[in-house]
Amino acid sequence: MSPDAPPLPPPDFELASAFPEAGWLRQAVAARDWAGIRQYVDGLPRGTNRSFLVGVVADIPGVEHPLREMVAAAPDDVLALTLLGTREVRLGWEVRTSARAKDVSREQFAGLHAHLRQAEQLLIRATALDPTHDAAWASRLTTARGLQLGQNEARRRYDRLAAHHPHHYSGQAGLLQQLCPKWSGSWEAAHGFARECLLNAPEGTLSGGLVAEVHLERWLDLPAGQERTAYLRRPHVHSELVEAAERSVLHPHYRPVYGWVTVHGNFAALFSLIGDHARAAAHFRALGNLASEYPWSYLGKPAEAYVRHRSAALAKG
Repeated sequence: MSPDAPPLPPPDFELASAFPEAGWLRQAVAARDWAGIRQYVDGLPRGTNRSFLVGVVADIPGVEHPLREMVAAAPDDVLALTLLGTREVRLGWEVRTSARAKDVSREQFAGLHAHLRQAEQLLIRATALDPTHDAAWASRLTTARGLQLGQNEARRRYDRLAAHHPHHYSGQAGLLQQLCPKWSGSWEAAHGFARECLLNAPEGTLSGGLVAEVHLERWLDLPAGQERTAYLRRPHVHSELVEAAERSVLHPHYRPVYGWVTVHGNFAALFSLIGDHARAAAHFRALGNLASEYPWSYLGKPAEAYVRHRSAALAKG
C-alpha cells in the first residue's frame, strides 16, 4: 500500500453489510411478518445454508416471545420449531459465556443445560417432521455438544445432516468443534475431519475453510508466545493452509455464499500470524473492509486486531 494512499475504512462487522437480507430479516421480525419470512426461506435455492438465516433471527433479543406463541399455536410448524430451538441455544450460551469450562460456574452450566433441553425437544420434533431440514440438524449438533452427548451421537447427527446436505459449512464447523480436545475430542480427529471435508467437497466451496479453523483452534490452545509461534512455523501448517485456500475461496469456481466473510478472515488471520503477508493480503483484498467477530476476537480486540494485521499485510504484501 502506497504511503500516499488514502486511509482504509475501519472494519465493518455489521452482518447486513455483507448480506443485506440480514437487515430485511430483522425488519420483518420487528414487523411480525412471519408469512414474509416463511415465503423467503421457502424460496431459497436448493443447497442454501439456511442455518445462517435462522441464526440471524435467533440472535434478535426477545424474539423467543413471539416464537413461543407461534409454536404453541402450531406445534408442527418446522420453521417456528427450528427458529425457537436455535434461539434457546443462543440463550443457553449467553448464560454459559464463551469461557473455558473451568471458568464456568455450576449455576451457569445449569442455566445452559436448561435452555439446551428446551432446544432439544423443539429440534427433535423439527427433524422428525422434516428430516431434511439443514438448520434444525445443525442446531442439534450444538445441543449435542453443550449437553455432552458424546462424539458418537454428534457424528450420528452430522451424518443425518450430510445425507441431504453433504457440504453444509455450518454443520461441518459444528462437528469440528465437537472433535476438538476441549469437547473431549482429539487433534487427530479434528484435523482428519477438516481434511476429509476439504477433499470431498467440490472445489470453490467453503469446506476448505475448516482446515484454517482447526489450525486456528490448535494455535489458540497452546500457551501464548513461543509455542504458538513454533506451531505456525511448522512447514506442513503453511502448506495445508495454502492448499485449502486455493481449493476453496481462492479457486476460480468460488462464489460468495453465507459464511464467506468468516472463511476469508480465518485465512487472513493465519497467514498474518505466520508472516506470509502476500497471501494474507489476498484475503484482505477479497474482504474489502468486511469482517466478522470470529476469528478476530481470538487475536485481541477484534477491530484493532483486524486493522493491525490488514495494515501489515497490505504494506508488505
